[in-house]
Amino acid sequence: MGSVAENGLAPERAPICEAKNLTVAFGKDGSAVALKDVSLAVNAGEVVALLGPSGCGKSKLLRALVGLIRPTAGEVLAHGRPLVGVHPGISIVFQSFALYPWLTVRENVEVALNGLGLGADAARQRVANGIDLVGLEGFEGAYPKELSSGMKQRVGIARALARGPELLCMDEPFSALDVFTTESLRSDVYRLRTGDRSKSAHLPASLRSVLMITHLIEEAVFLADRIVIMGTRPGHIRQVVRNELPHPREYQHPAFLSMVQRLHDVIVSEHLPEPTAEEAAAAAAGIPKPEPLPPVGVNEVIGLVEIVHDHGGCMDVFALDELTDYDFGHTLAVVKAGEMLDFLDTPRNSVVMTEVGHEFLHADINGRKAMFNRQLRSLGTFKLVLQILGEAAGHRLPADVVHEELVMRLPTQDVEALFKTVIGWGRFGELFGYDADAGVVYLEAGSQARGEGL
Repeated sequence: MGSVAENGLAPERAPICEAKNLTVAFGKDGSAVALKDVSLAVNAGEVVALLGPSGCGKSKLLRALVGLIRPTAGEVLAHGRPLVGVHPGISIVFQSFALYPWLTVRENVEVALNGLGLGADAARQRVANGIDLVGLEGFEGAYPKELSSGMKQRVGIARALARGPELLCMDEPFSALDVFTTESLRSDVYRLRTGDRSKSAHLPASLRSVLMITHLIEEAVFLADRIVIMGTRPGHIRQVVRNELPHPREYQHPAFLSMVQRLHDVIVSEHLPEPTAEEAAAAAAGIPKPEPLPPVGVNEVIGLVEIVHDHGGCMDVFALDELTDYDFGHTLAVVKAGEMLDFLDTPRNSVVMTEVGHEFLHADINGRKAMFNRQLRSLGTFKLVLQILGEAAGHRLPADVVHEELVMRLPTQDVEALFKTVIGWGRFGELFGYDADAGVVYLEAGSQARGEGL
């Protein structure tokens, strides 16, 4: 009989790695909270995908689970026991290639075998198997400078597999690979999941599970048994979706597409939430209530509205994201800004231009500024700033006072970023000005008169 760990499971049956009420914070006072109260276990025989917007802490959670960063609170377990140091049974493939430029492909893969005590023949076979698996036969003697970005990442994957891990951790490993190589390696991970090793004989026999970070919903649905959807500010787990689609999985199968849509809806709901009844009632009553503003620039909003206009005034949010240079989270932030200004509407996964948005695009620069001014006056945050400036002597206030007002009313927000957004939008709309040298915010000429009745 094996010993029983504190969680009640024999060590060999306990999760490979597990986080319990994990919090990770940075800064001298711990005020920068990256992850808060996160609990997640990775069990033997499963593929777990972490999915979520940039900045939600996916990579930090992976690193905490394997012991690369220490939690501020909570605990991390390996096979039911407290993890000390780095998990001994893991290998990681990072987004960056992390190759030694002075070593050949073969030598870079051999680095993974340090400390394993393998004989020369066994080590040689491990390296050859890893190189063969990722399709780099013939490049064993090449140096990284001779390889494409995709080939460099393949070396990183071969090196991780050569270690013979029980848990392979992958931090968006396919992002630098060409389509064909991506599909080949994705299929190898898939065959691991379905237990078919006949077509991937070089996968290490020790490999039991995969923990991967991906930004592609389709990839998560194709590979994962469980999909962990994370949220931001601070990073937390919003939902864990068990993927019970039968095998083999096909991208165009109705059930597959339905699962993709389900995950789309969950992710979008965090960034484009519908207003609550209380918020709608407060807005209807004209009650000034400051709200968080997406940290985006005016030109980003105008550019995105123009893209939607050029595509007939209605686009799928994911199709829209493909046309921008932003990561998905930032695209949604710009969409949210357009919605707050009433230039856009977001029914379900669509982004639709409003009549106000059409009017704005057809106006000249002065007309756009006037409309922007008008739209800002409908937002609680700008009502607040206008109110306190209107009541101040000379209609001028130190920036620190405006900061303090924002902090008191929006204590969970990044006030530096919020202040920058407020100033940027307010300047464009000629609502108020900001003297950076003096550190003073002031009403523009005529702003008080135009703001009567707010």
